[in-house]
Amino acid sequence: MLKILLADDHSIVRDGLKALLKNEPDMEVVAEADTGRSTVELAREHRPDVVVMDISMPDMNGIDATRSITEELEGVRVLALSMESDRRFVVEILKAGASGYVLKDAAFAELATAIRMVAANEPYLGKRITEILIKEYLQRIPAENALTDEMLTPREREVLQLIAEGKNTKEIAFAFDVSLKTVENQRHGIMKKLNLFSIAELTKYAIREGLTTLT
Repeated sequence: MLKILLADDHSIVRDGLKALLKNEPDMEVVAEADTGRSTVELAREHRPDVVVMDISMPDMNGIDATRSITEELEGVRVLALSMESDRRFVVEILKAGASGYVLKDAAFAELATAIRMVAANEPYLGKRITEILIKEYLQRIPAENALTDEMLTPREREVLQLIAEGKNTKEIAFAFDVSLKTVENQRHGIMKKLNLFSIAELTKYAIREGLTTLT
């Protein structure tokens, strides 16, 4: 029996997937998460075979959550399930450690196949995703268009996401159990690296780079 963790911030999506997966005799949904951070925590608790991961989630995006899970939890595979077909998001989550990528407009049969392949430690990429990666290989993404992964540390990315989601310095400090001064220094460091000088500019940047979404 394959243990599945569903990670998506839309409950209707999770409910639909859970209902479909319930009909698969070799699969069991053991947990559901609606934020990236809770996904990581539930992955630690349940050690699922496969995490079906959306990219755009609050608190911690799916790319950073994938990186945390694959670096920390050996044997836990991540399968991206997203509406995002932008090649940068595809490349970044695969670089973060995802074993496969399926678009949300795919048939459920494809998702079920992908889960089984990823659980067996075999990569799975849908046809459209394969085409995207081929174009990426042929064209290469210019360095100036790279996601923040290459400019900021993982912690700076998390801080930037929380800033963009409207969290204040005290809330961020509490989330990471650090001092207010530490958060202020991190914020200044992020601004310096990105050459941005206001919370509004940081928020726009985070949305554009896929670290968070408009709500």
